[in-house]
Amino acid sequence: MPARISLRPIVVAAGTGLFLAACGKRDRPAESIAAATTGDTVALDSTQRGQIRTATVDSSQYRPVVITTGTVAFNGDRSTQVLAPISGPVSRILVSPGALVSRGQALATVASPDFATAVADYRKAESAARNAERIAKLDEQLFANDALARSELDQAHTDLAAAAADRDAAVSQLRSLGVGENAITAIREGRSVAGAEAAIRAPIGGTVVEKLITPGQLLQAGSTEAFTIADLSSVWVMANVFEGDVAVVRHGEKAWITTGGSPDTLPGTVDYVAALVDPATRATMVRIVVPNRGGLLRRDMLVNVEIHAMRPRSGILVPVAAVLRDEDNLPYVYVANGTRGYDRRRIGLGARVGDRYEVRSGLKAGESVVTQGALFLAGSGAS
Repeated sequence: MPARISLRPIVVAAGTGLFLAACGKRDRPAESIAAATTGDTVALDSTQRGQIRTATVDSSQYRPVVITTGTVAFNGDRSTQVLAPISGPVSRILVSPGALVSRGQALATVASPDFATAVADYRKAESAARNAERIAKLDEQLFANDALARSELDQAHTDLAAAAADRDAAVSQLRSLGVGENAITAIREGRSVAGAEAAIRAPIGGTVVEKLITPGQLLQAGSTEAFTIADLSSVWVMANVFEGDVAVVRHGEKAWITTGGSPDTLPGTVDYVAALVDPATRATMVRIVVPNRGGLLRRDMLVNVEIHAMRPRSGILVPVAAVLRDEDNLPYVYVANGTRGYDRRRIGLGARVGDRYEVRSGLKAGESVVTQGALFLAGSGAS
């Protein structure tokens, strides 16, 4: 019966890996030594190192590009909600969503006793102003013939000014109720005005994007939202930029907007960078004005945003493939240590620049970073 040979594993720290040696066996060549890990360092044999690619990093000049997402909103400078200027029930709706309207165009009519009251007030004010004007002219003639005291003439002029002011106020009240100039002229000339209806008119030109009232609905003056009108030739894109990138975003910088439903890219301009951070997302809101070519962008649409910084910066850039994330989602890279090993290095990332990342801390110029095979190193057991 042959003698039993006992094999005891012997751990050898050879700098290039761990291997098992059996008693009575010759050591295997160094080229076949497996990967070894010590702390945050990974050591490979020569065959494995042949699959690793590194690149020497250096300081270079670049323009950061912030890549994020955003949502589309109506251009607040070219859109408005139309409030009912008068109380009463809606009698007719004259436009539908999607209609193009001009400033001053009637959108709906409202049957209201306020309209009749405003017309009566204007008629009274107009009559009083004409009478005061007639009296003032007569008093001027009497004063010229020394038949009237100066104080009485001054009082006539004062009464005329007060009557004219009341008339102007009555006209303004009619206009605020949506009464057109033709109707005001008819009232001034004493002609009848058909129907006791006031109009809700468009304060700006644009597209009717929302109709918020129905026929017969009772409106409250100054509070009931009737329509939303927007000029859709341009929109706002509200982008979220996190603190690592917000320092490079400035007013006037160019941005590029893309959507999942179209291959077209729309140019925009950063119009505003908020002074506050959203406490829920820790992001800063950036407003971008975008010409809405072809009506591609619609409110509440989710879009992709690239903001291109105008001012060049200097720093270290590494390929995107070189950057990995740990269990806490913190970035790190592997750096060649010169002894056939690779050290895992925590880094601080900045903005993305094309297919590279800006590195703000953790690397120095002249160091070699693993650009291919980093995932293999991460899976070798280093912690």
